[in-house]
Amino acid sequence: MNADNELRKNLDKLHTTELGIKRIKRNLSLDIEDVVDWCKAKISSENADITRNGKNWYVHADNAVFTVNAYSYTIITAHKEKK
Repeated sequence: MNADNELRKNLDKLHTTELGIKRIKRNLSLDIEDVVDWCKAKISSENADITRNGKNWYVHADNAVFTVNAYSYTIITAHKEKK
């Protein structure tokens, strides 16, 4: 199974920590309540490019890069994509 399908099949397992929420909101300048649902929507979008490198998935979607641990499905961080 490729990384793209594996991550998308397990979207319900995605979560993050309190510090992760703060980091994602700060890095992406978000003012929303449910950061995890917002990230799930971005990761599941058709234009999301998902790759796996070692223990992490990297998802490029809508000018943002999300880093997700491949074993625990923890959203580690997200930041604006550098041009």
